[in-house]
Amino acid sequence: MKSSIPAAHNGHKAVDIQEMANPDIAMTGRNREAIASLLNSILADEVVLSAKTRSHHWNVVGPQFSDLHKFFDSQYILLNDISDQVAERTRALGERPLGTLDEFLKNTSLKEAPGAVLKAADMLADLLADHETVIRNLRADIATCQKHDGMGMADFVTGLMEQHMKMAWMLRSFLA
Repeated sequence: MKSSIPAAHNGHKAVDIQEMANPDIAMTGRNREAIASLLNSILADEVVLSAKTRSHHWNVVGPQFSDLHKFFDSQYILLNDISDQVAERTRALGERPLGTLDEFLKNTSLKEAPGAVLKAADMLADLLADHETVIRNLRADIATCQKHDGMGMADFVTGLMEQHMKMAWMLRSFLA
């Protein structure tokens, strides 16, 4: 049974809810699903990296405490914003973004070290390694987007890669 929203009094036809879930954006459903899957992998990495950055923000100690506490804060705020953009792009394709910690952990390419107590320099190196992993993944994702007729999505992913390159540069600068 098809669900539809009743037509407005202004004479517009009723809206088919199935059609609303499948946007007419000149991409096949298969291509939308492939890109949404890729976006969910990106989302998982962004959420895990944000959580690791927040943990370092909470747990940093030492002579650089104040600077690193503020720095990690600014980075996890940016990563949270990136996560939101990625999830919204997935919805714009008519697909569902991941939303549970279990889903994020199953789909991330990043590694966690529960219970690890890191020194400030090791925290920076840990995050730098994760950003570099994300950058490498995003480079491959750009080609995948193009292969699936997602030119705009390729531009979006390129923008994400550039943001991670800047964050990696900042982490390298703290480590220097």
